[in-house]
Amino acid sequence: MTKSEVMEQLLPIFCEVFDDDDIVLTEETTAADIDGWDSVEHFNLIAAVEEAFSVRFKMKEVSGMKNVGEMAEIIAQRAE
Repeated sequence: MTKSEVMEQLLPIFCEVFDDDDIVLTEETTAADIDGWDSVEHFNLIAAVEEAFSVRFKMKEVSGMKNVGEMAEIIAQRAE
């Protein structure tokens, strides 16, 4: 799976978690760009992404992710 394919699959997950169908998701998107992305929703997002892609992030990975692109890169690498 490519990073681009992961990004496409992440969009509906973000829309569902944040209850917003108008989210514009790019590799540079951060928590500051999405209304309601707080620590609780971050946990919900990680859980939803892990379930959707059948992956488990390490705590170090979660705390080190600076943007959605980094999340997508980790998922794409694991899908190889």
